[in-house]
Amino acid sequence: MRDVAALAGVSLKTVSRVVNSEPHIRPETVARVRDAIASLGWVPNGSARALRTGRTGVIGIAVAGLRRPYLAALVEALVTETDRRGLQAAVEPSHGDPARIRAVLDGRGPSYDGVVLIGDDGAGLPLDGALTDRPVVVVQGDDADADLVLDDVASAMGMVTRHLAVLGRRRPLLLGGDRGADRGPRTPGALAEPGAVTRAALAAAGFGATVPVIRPDGEWDRGWGAAAAVAALAAHPGTDTLICVNDEVALGALSALTARGVDVPGEVALLGYDNLDDGWFSTPSLTTVDPGPARLARAALDLLAERIAGTVPAVPRRVVLPVELVRRESTMGAPR
Repeated sequence: MRDVAALAGVSLKTVSRVVNSEPHIRPETVARVRDAIASLGWVPNGSARALRTGRTGVIGIAVAGLRRPYLAALVEALVTETDRRGLQAAVEPSHGDPARIRAVLDGRGPSYDGVVLIGDDGAGLPLDGALTDRPVVVVQGDDADADLVLDDVASAMGMVTRHLAVLGRRRPLLLGGDRGADRGPRTPGALAEPGAVTRAALAAAGFGATVPVIRPDGEWDRGWGAAAAVAALAAHPGTDTLICVNDEVALGALSALTARGVDVPGEVALLGYDNLDDGWFSTPSLTTVDPGPARLARAALDLLAERIAGTVPAVPRRVVLPVELVRRESTMGAPR
């Protein structure tokens, strides 16, 4: 550590603060220390740090599973951000099992300095100490007892509906559910109308408030999207746009419609959500919303670091981050 401090031109205490991801350090100082660590190939002694500080230097990441591409991308962003801060990440797939999630939460203290829960993985479980000495941050979920990091779905729906209005689309359908509705457990079947956030976005863009919403009985995946797109268009003739709950559903829908000779976007436009790499390479390429996994990861680790350092009041915080509409051929058509 002395060599790192000397190369970075800072004190030993500053190196320790950077390694432990403590807040309120000037960004240029953090950069110098991290550059020095990388240059020297220095690895913090986790056992010594645990004895000295009572911390393990390990962040637990609880996720339903890694088979879904977006979840895997978000976990990768969290692991990268954790590593950038000189910490370690322990990824724990829960497969929706409350006992597995409970085990991760119980590891706070002896195993983990804090835990990041992805989605509604821990919904209904008590998060004791989440705002004090046993911090928990929830990413893209819904929990009033912990700090929460969200993508700005309201802004996303506003951008999507304005984009469709400019293109002259008039009869959209929400396929796979409504991202603008309150987050929480999904109920299978068809809903009469979208949630308040999406209704407001539709109204502001000049659409009617009554838009069909089709929700899955199973997972939001490509297989469901393929079958549901065909059934939805048969049940709602005249639909000119499928606003899909995620890119997996959109890519499944695109495959099924193309196989049946439906012109995308000539007859039916398609939009997804998550900005998966596959959307760049589909034919046509997929218009989508990018929620920014790297931004979500940075915000989550910032909140966790402040909780670990004990520098913020024990009240839940809510961080809502900007998103980007990525316009591609599935709504715009191929370039001429």
